[in-house]
Amino acid sequence: MLDCLFCKIIAGEISSHKVYEDENVFAFLDIKPVNPGHVLVIPKRHSATLLETSDEDLIHVMKAIKKIAAAAMRAVGAEGFNLGVNTGAVADQVVFHTHFQIMPRFSGDGRDLWHGEEREDLVQIAEEIRGELLEG
Repeated sequence: MLDCLFCKIIAGEISSHKVYEDENVFAFLDIKPVNPGHVLVIPKRHSATLLETSDEDLIHVMKAIKKIAAAAMRAVGAEGFNLGVNTGAVADQVVFHTHFQIMPRFSGDGRDLWHGEEREDLVQIAEEIRGELLEG
């Protein structure tokens, strides 16, 4: 993809702090990290979003994430990590090349996530999702 920032990073046209590369996957440090050791893991083959990414590429990426996350935690002394993927502009996806974020976590790091409220319509929503999966 000619205009894709991450494709340019893979091609070496833009510098990055690479931490991992194989024939299918490229991983580098985020330039605006949530915490030290925040790594972006991307398939080398361009796809704009997770939903457009081939199952084959996702398998390669997830295998790499498992290795990279463990190494990142050890390197920065993290106690855990969050794995994130933003899909679509409304979900804060800024670069439209599928990417996963490994965000190391530390006790007391102040990074609170997912504080939603209980909902009354869970049964209905679950039924609608199952219906979409059947039609899918």
